[in-house]
Amino acid sequence: MGMDGGGGGGGGKLPYSYAGVGHQDGKLVKSFSRVEPRKFGMGLVAGFLLVTCAYFSTAKFDAIHIAMVSPISTDAAGIGSLATAAADTSKQQLDLGVQDRNALSKEGSRAEVLEKDDGNASSSGPDSGRNAPLEDTRRDETFVGGSGDAGAGVDASSAAATNPAGEGEVPAKDDDATAAVLPPVSLEEAANGTQESGVLEDAELQFQEAVAELPSKKSNDSAAAAAASGNGSNSPTVVHSDPAILPAPVQQIPPAIQEVKALADQQIPAVPEVKQADSETPAREWKPLCDLTSNRRIDWCELDGDVRVLGANASVTLVAPPAADARTFREESWRIKPYPRKADPNAMRNVRVVTVRSVSAGAPACTDRHDDVPALVFSDRGYTGNYFHAYTDVILPLFLTARRYAGEVLLLVTDLQMWWVGKFLPVFKSISNYEPVDLDHDPRVHCFRHVQVGLTNHDDFSIDPRRAPNGYSMLDFTKFMRTTYGLPRDVAWPAAANATAGRSRPRLLLIARARTRRFVNTDEIVRGAEKVGFEVAVSEGEHEVAPFAELANSCDAIMGVHGAGLTNMVFVPTGGVVIQVVPLGGLEFVAGYFRGPSRDMGLRYLEYRITPEESTLIDQYPRDHVIFTDPEGVKNKGWESLKDAYLDKQDVRLDMRRFRPTLKKAMAHLRKAKADDAN
Repeated sequence: MGMDGGGGGGGGKLPYSYAGVGHQDGKLVKSFSRVEPRKFGMGLVAGFLLVTCAYFSTAKFDAIHIAMVSPISTDAAGIGSLATAAADTSKQQLDLGVQDRNALSKEGSRAEVLEKDDGNASSSGPDSGRNAPLEDTRRDETFVGGSGDAGAGVDASSAAATNPAGEGEVPAKDDDATAAVLPPVSLEEAANGTQESGVLEDAELQFQEAVAELPSKKSNDSAAAAAASGNGSNSPTVVHSDPAILPAPVQQIPPAIQEVKALADQQIPAVPEVKQADSETPAREWKPLCDLTSNRRIDWCELDGDVRVLGANASVTLVAPPAADARTFREESWRIKPYPRKADPNAMRNVRVVTVRSVSAGAPACTDRHDDVPALVFSDRGYTGNYFHAYTDVILPLFLTARRYAGEVLLLVTDLQMWWVGKFLPVFKSISNYEPVDLDHDPRVHCFRHVQVGLTNHDDFSIDPRRAPNGYSMLDFTKFMRTTYGLPRDVAWPAAANATAGRSRPRLLLIARARTRRFVNTDEIVRGAEKVGFEVAVSEGEHEVAPFAELANSCDAIMGVHGAGLTNMVFVPTGGVVIQVVPLGGLEFVAGYFRGPSRDMGLRYLEYRITPEESTLIDQYPRDHVIFTDPEGVKNKGWESLKDAYLDKQDVRLDMRRFRPTLKKAMAHLRKAKADDAN
């Protein structure tokens, strides 16, 4: 049974179906041109009867027409149902009664239910009905039964035999005018319609339907792929020789539809991200500019924002931003001495006070801007004339604070001593790419985005890696110092280097002090060290750092009485030895200035404490004097008393028989290190 272009009934073995509401008369004429005269006459009679019936029940036929056309579009089972109905009709006389119309309605409803519930999507689309041939029943049954064909998603013949009347499924309602007049246009229908016509019938409608059908399209495609893979392995593909019999086209989305899908994906995001208004990073809550309590050695301040430094009046000013409120900004004022000996009035006496403040207005205007370079404000006065204090109070804290900036930091120095900066000029050049600024004599207003007043400081001649930026340690500091002065040796007494230099013995540097705490038997000490196996170098040191640094780096061990000269251990290669001779007077506590740091530098530390007989104090005081009997009492009188009695008036005469085991320990350590290096 079929349908003509006017919506009436007609004769034939296979039905004609339509993808849309419009008519395609040209195709019908072409199809009828192939029909034999006998069949054409039968079709003409059937058409006459159909028109007659349509006159009395036009609404019913319209409903039947829509019910047949609508479900076929996306369900392969619909094709099989129509083909089976056509085969059954060829065995019966044409009868357009109510019973046949209900059967057609049920066939259309079956296709709808399969589309919605069965999940089997057609890979052929609505063109399968239009391309159905006008041949005999045998060929029709063969075409429908060929499940391996692209157009056969389900074996509809067996489905119709199981449930010929469509029982258990919901029939289409004839009075549902909305469903009849506006059948849904699926993405497959649009695709196959485009394959025939070459253009979209209605671009706007296709765009909207493409967006609406994307989820169902994906599920239908998955079901079709599963059905095709399952059926194709069981049934051979039917190849038709008659050009009038066209296999169902393989479903492909034409470029026009692909563009529609791409446009839909671009314009309609899946889940747009909603950003809450309060999720933006809030302005940082105000915290005090300066910290006067957490560090026992130094007060320090940190300022971020519009920071202006005026050296003429030693002021560092933070200017309030335009939108500042009581929560994010406060006006404060602090007085800081940027030197790490705040508990020592004698050290802080000559350190200039720097005023640190935050203001809303009244700040000096900028003359020099440094938006991309932070600044460090510190003093080089205090005890920096002492070699040990130069390192522990300025050089090491400067490394700890500024090294992370890789040279892009400006050093603003109060109480600047040019001779001192000149002495350590290689260090300043390694820390900063810019000349240090003599802040006390600079009339300019330097403006920065970040300023720190006071250098980071952990302890005397020490770094705590847990608190240091980038996890810096004393090993990193010694590497930095060796690099700064261009020193070649990183490891003590390596086997390969010794062979190249022609050296067979490790080298010991004996620091001979010029005034106090001197070795009075230096020659005897040198002979004793050579007997143990050392090559010995003796030096007092000098004002220039570089020459003594080179000497220290050429040695594998360094030895001296407690004093600033031992600070040169920073140049001794890693794995070397430090021997500290502790004078008389309960000075073990000051010996700690080198005990811990040497170990942190990767050096073996050995400590030798002299007896009263090894001190020149025995030549000045009787053996029962308080200097020998009560060193704690002398120390309790204050630092000056301790310094005068034990540091300024005491020299050392080593007992070599007593001292020799210490030298042997140093030699054993170096030999072991050499053996480990060789292996």
